[in-house]
Amino acid sequence: MTDGVPDTLYIPLEAKIYSTEVFPEYFVDMASLKFKYDIPQSIIDDSSEYTTLASVARYYNTDRMERDFVRRNGKSSIVHLGVGLETANFRLSSLNTHFYSMDLPEIIELRRRMLQEQKNETLIPGDLFDMKWAESIPDDYPVMIVVLGVFQYFREEKILEAIGKMKKRFPGAELVFDATNTKGLNYTNRYVRKTGNQSAAIYFGVDDAKDFADRSRTELLECIPFFTDARKKLWRKAHLITRISMAWADRFGSAKILRLKL
Repeated sequence: MTDGVPDTLYIPLEAKIYSTEVFPEYFVDMASLKFKYDIPQSIIDDSSEYTTLASVARYYNTDRMERDFVRRNGKSSIVHLGVGLETANFRLSSLNTHFYSMDLPEIIELRRRMLQEQKNETLIPGDLFDMKWAESIPDDYPVMIVVLGVFQYFREEKILEAIGKMKKRFPGAELVFDATNTKGLNYTNRYVRKTGNQSAAIYFGVDDAKDFADRSRTELLECIPFFTDARKKLWRKAHLITRISMAWADRFGSAKILRLKL
């Protein structure tokens, strides 16, 4: 932990900073640059180009989904659960939407201190699984729920239970989350341990998106690999081993985004 911020919160920040400076043709996040000199050296030393792009690809793809959701539905509510220091409300400030940013109380306080609460955002301290956060979301507008880098840390039965509660509270809403497959769990666990966080093991993976949607009693709207656009935009610029790793991940489904209708 550095200055009261868990090191894992810095991993996506470091990735967004790196992409903004090195790969601006792919992904730019100006709000993250203010934290450039706050990133722990261990995060920088242990982040490969591939793991950096894997982190950024989450936001690149979900930004596109959020834009599309608002385009289709008009005025909307976008809920980020386990928001950490995510800066989508800055990147997507032109959208006709209000962002609801939920995380544990101590993380929300850190977010308030580091990013401040913006006009297009409501900060919600709470627990993803107890659903009290849902009381802060109005029923007036269509809802998209985005959960990035969170479900992996919990067992599948707990995630299925949470999705069931979301479906009951927000019928017809869309749920977006990232997942690896079961083979990718080992790789990700090795990377997280290298950053010095020995307690952040991950447990949840999705091998078959349609099967998971069926078991969660939701409709699979989309399941996309992380790197389709990154491979096109960066094929001359990314390192060879990065390009090979991205192609491998896309081919074998080890990094993907699911979009479900509740």
